[in-house]
Amino acid sequence: MALRPTEEHVSPVRCKSAEFLREMITMKIDNQTIQLALIALVALAMLVQAIVLLAAFVAMRKAARSINDKLEEIRSAAMPLVERTRELVTRLSPKIETTADDVAALAHSLRVQTTDVQYAANEIIARARAQASRIDGLLSNVLDAVERAGGVLADAVNKPLRQLSAILASVKAAIESLRQYEPAPRSGEDRMTGDHDMFI
Repeated sequence: MALRPTEEHVSPVRCKSAEFLREMITMKIDNQTIQLALIALVALAMLVQAIVLLAAFVAMRKAARSINDKLEEIRSAAMPLVERTRELVTRLSPKIETTADDVAALAHSLRVQTTDVQYAANEIIARARAQASRIDGLLSNVLDAVERAGGVLADAVNKPLRQLSAILASVKAAIESLRQYEPAPRSGEDRMTGDHDMFI
C-alpha cells in the first residue's frame, strides 16, 4: 500500500511555489501587460548598452588623446633629429660624391700603374734571364779556356820537369855507378889538379 502524502508531509517550499502559481493564474495576466514588461526589459537593455557604449567611447577618446599626446612628444623629439640628419646628408652628399670620384680615379690609376709595373717586372725578368744565360755562356767559355790553359801549362811545365827528372835520374845513376867503381887513390898533386878541374 502506498501512502498518500498529506498536507503535513508536503514541504513548505513546494507549497509556496504552488501558491504563487495559483495567484498568477488568478491574476489573469493579460497580453498587454506582458508586452509592456517585454518593452520595458528591451528599453532597459538598450539603456545599459548605450551606457556601456558611452563609457567605451569616453575611454577610447581618452586613449586617442593620450596616444596623440605621446605622438606629439615623439614628433617634437624626433623632428630635430630628422632635420639634423637631413642637413648632415645635404652637407655630406657633395663630399661623398667627390670622395667616390677620387676613389674611382685612384683605383684606375693604381690599375694602370700595376699594369706598368707588371710589364716592367716582366721585362726586367726577361733581361735578367738573357744576361744570366749570357754570363753563364761567358763563364763556361772562360772556365773552358782556363782548363785548356791549365792543361797546356801543366803539359808545358810537366814535360820539362819530366825531362829534368829524367836527366837528374840519369845523372844520379851515373854518379851511383861511379861511386861503386872507386879508382885507386891518387897522390896529393893529382888530387889538387883533379879538384881544380872540377871547379871550372
